[in-house]
Amino acid sequence: MFTYIIRRFLYSIPVVLVASFVLFCMVRLTFDPSSKLVFSKDPNAIARYKEKFGLDKPIPVQYGKWLGNILRGDWGISSRTNGSVGPMMTSALGVTIQLVFWGVLVSATLAVGLGVLSAVRQYSVFDYAATSLSYVGVAMPPFWFGLIAIQVFIFGLKSWLRLDSPLFSFVGLHSTGRSGFNLDYLKHLFLPVLTLSVQTVAEWSRYQRAAMLDVLSADYVRTARAKGVPQRTVIFKHALRNALIPLLTVIAVEGGLLFGGLIITERIFSIPGMGRLFLLSLETGDVYTLMAWFLVVALAVIVFNLLADLLYAVLDPRIRLS
Repeated sequence: MFTYIIRRFLYSIPVVLVASFVLFCMVRLTFDPSSKLVFSKDPNAIARYKEKFGLDKPIPVQYGKWLGNILRGDWGISSRTNGSVGPMMTSALGVTIQLVFWGVLVSATLAVGLGVLSAVRQYSVFDYAATSLSYVGVAMPPFWFGLIAIQVFIFGLKSWLRLDSPLFSFVGLHSTGRSGFNLDYLKHLFLPVLTLSVQTVAEWSRYQRAAMLDVLSADYVRTARAKGVPQRTVIFKHALRNALIPLLTVIAVEGGLLFGGLIITERIFSIPGMGRLFLLSLETGDVYTLMAWFLVVALAVIVFNLLADLLYAVLDPRIRLS
C-alpha cells in the first residue's frame, strides 16, 4: 500500500508540472503584473519593477522562478492587496474545504441511499418518483436554486433559522470561540450545502442506480440468492460494495473540481472561499493569486483521484495496489 502511494505520487509530479506550466503561460500572457504601474509617468519605474520581479525574462524562466518560490513557501505578492498570497490562499482554502466536505458527505450519502432503493425497487412508485425528482434536480441551475432557497428559508422561515444581519455571512467552525460543532455554524452552512447538494444528489443517484442494477443482475448475486442468502446480506455485502466503485470514480473527479467550481454558490452566500478569491483576482488581474489558485485546484483533483484509487482496494479486495 505504501509503495503504491509513493508510486502514484511520483506519477503525479509530471502531471502537476505540465498543468502548472500551461496554466502559468495562459495567466501570464493574459495579465501583466506590472499593469498597475501603467499610469506611472516614469517609464523607468515600470522597467525597475519588471527587473525586480523577473518579468523581463522569458516565460519559461519566469515559471522556473515562480515554481522555485512556491517550493520554498513563497507564493508571491498579491497586486490587489499588496500582501502575501499564502495566507490569503490558506484562509480561502480552509473555508472551501469545509463546504466541500459537508457537500460531498451529504450528497454521497443521499445519492447512495436513493440509488440503491431505486434499483432494488425498480419500476416501483418510489423509483419513478426518484427518477422524476432527479431530472428536476439536474435541470435546476445552482444560482437559481440558491436564490429560491434564500427567499424561502431566509425571508419565509427566518424565525426558524434565526439568522441576523448580515444574512449570508459565513460562520466558521470555531468562530464562536467554542470547540467542536455549534448550532450557529450548522445553520449558516445549511443553505450553501443544500444548494450544492441538490444537483449533485440528482446526478450521483442516477449513477448509483445504474451501477446497482448492473450488479444485481450479475451471476454471483443470483447464485447468492439461490443459496438462500438473506436479501439484506445480498444487497449490502455482495452488491453494494461493487456498485460503489463507479460512483466513487465520479465523486473523485467532481469532488476535486468542487474546490474551484463553487464560484456561484460562494458568491450567492458571500462565502470567503476559493470561488470568491478567484473572482476577485480575475477582476483585478491579480496574477500571482490566480496562478496559486490554479495550482491548488489541480492538486485537489490529483489528491481526490489518489484517495479514490485507495478506496477501490478497500471496496473490492480483487483490486491489487501493486
